[in-house]
Amino acid sequence: MATVKHVAKRVLMMLAGYFVAVLVGLTAVATIYGALSSLPDAPAYFDFMGVSPIAALVVPPLGMFIYFLTIVLTGLQTLIFALIAELFSLRNLLLHMVFGAAAAAAGFTLIWPSAPEDVSPERWADIAIIAAAGLVAGLAYWLIAGREAGFRHPLSLR
Repeated sequence: MATVKHVAKRVLMMLAGYFVAVLVGLTAVATIYGALSSLPDAPAYFDFMGVSPIAALVVPPLGMFIYFLTIVLTGLQTLIFALIAELFSLRNLLLHMVFGAAAAAAGFTLIWPSAPEDVSPERWADIAIIAAAGLVAGLAYWLIAGREAGFRHPLSLR
């Protein structure tokens, strides 16, 4: 019975960690684009990407659409990474951050399939920004669920 409770707790922690990590990742995307839009010779659409989070706050349905779209685009690969971490009790911070970056970049390529083949520097900058936000999201996930990863119930000391 204790094992079932432990696994149920881990699944709930995985879900909570994922939903918070998505919010943190979206905030990181907006922050990175906002910071980069102030640089000289930044692409014009960086300004739009820096202002769009304000629009998402002003129009909550738009914000919820972006949040759920992100969940749909990153859900499967994140589930795979989380299950790997739980099955093998992988608790390494760097590993969770790399998993987050890979999941975010894969989600970006799902919405923009030709991005890796597009040789323009703007596409590669977008992939790097999304991957950097995935690193931050992986950190948030690790703080909530990754530090104690493992479906096996830890042995109690007597």
